[in-house]
Amino acid sequence: MTKQIQDAFIVAATRTPVGKAPRGMFKNVRPDDMLVHVLQAAVKQCDGLDPTVIDDVIVGCAMPEAEQGINVARVALLLAGLPNSVPGITINRFCASGLQAVAFAADRIRLGEADVMIAAGTESMSMIPMMGNKVAMNPALFQNDENVAIAYGMGMTGEKVAQQWRVKREEQDEFAMTSHMRALKAIELGEFKQEISPYSITEKRPDLITHKICDLSVIKDTDEGPRMGTNMDVLGKLKPVFAAKGSVTAGNSSQMSDGAGAVILMSAAAMQRFNLSPIGRFVGFSVAGVPPEIMGVGPIRAIPKVLKQTGFKQDDLDWIELNEAFAAQSLAVINDLGLDRAKVNPLGGAIALGHPLGATGAIRVATLLHGLRRHKQKYGMVTMCVGSGMGAAGIFEAL
Repeated sequence: MTKQIQDAFIVAATRTPVGKAPRGMFKNVRPDDMLVHVLQAAVKQCDGLDPTVIDDVIVGCAMPEAEQGINVARVALLLAGLPNSVPGITINRFCASGLQAVAFAADRIRLGEADVMIAAGTESMSMIPMMGNKVAMNPALFQNDENVAIAYGMGMTGEKVAQQWRVKREEQDEFAMTSHMRALKAIELGEFKQEISPYSITEKRPDLITHKICDLSVIKDTDEGPRMGTNMDVLGKLKPVFAAKGSVTAGNSSQMSDGAGAVILMSAAAMQRFNLSPIGRFVGFSVAGVPPEIMGVGPIRAIPKVLKQTGFKQDDLDWIELNEAFAAQSLAVINDLGLDRAKVNPLGGAIALGHPLGATGAIRVATLLHGLRRHKQKYGMVTMCVGSGMGAAGIFEAL
């Protein structure tokens, strides 16, 4: 018996503020605790939801080990107080892990296999280094030129893209400056307040009068990455960090970050049962592969693929959240596909706001849906390049 595809609706989407790694506000906060926070916050937004009906919790994490290991999805959902009956799974598609979690959750609902799903992402780049605590690549990667690019550092892939797509250093710095300017303006206007669930951090401080150690709670509700005073002169003085004569610098690359995000999806029947209203609808998702040495251009393949799959055209999109792994790859994607720059990252991107790897997709879904609704726009996309040579893109409708 063939099942009819049904719609998957988003009823809640929230995130932590994003902290700078490795010495930012979340440097001592565990990634599973950040995940607990957003799971609790998302469920709280669904007043009246019976948590026993949650079919599964899918969590993206790019380096699922140590403090974010041992199936962090299941651990965190239990710590969040969800019933033992709720299962959880951790998935990894590197930078697209959070978006992939949303797509997997939506697919379960669309196929009629689930009615209530939670998709999330978490990452602490302060606690778990890039590539993890133990790097143990297959020796075969280094035995021929065909596979060695899989082992390239992300920065080198950025340099390769800059060379092949002829993206100049000045263009990259201008793009980075715009990212910071847009993000700072967005924070000033309160654009992120609706999507952020403030996080209380308890710090131990010495009291010089009583000579005792006191607990001090600090509420964090603002992204830490955007830098005041970022300009072309400041960016122009930064040296390339991946190639001696290259153009990719710390200033025109995404920031290492800590953060988490969570999205709750439901079928129409579940929304009606719990008297909830949707904030968005999942439309479609695609992934595609590209040569690992130019992994940054993955969206050049993924975006047309999801547009064809859903019957959309680029012009149908009002808002595009393009993850800024590097200014070089962002510009290559924008220029190659002819994306409207005014629609791309109107509130700034990862160069300013940060990129907590496996959490970014879920975080940017929250930004997209709340932004579309706030600005009375309809359709948007979250897209990013993915390590080892992939691209991902998902389309959403604001309701």
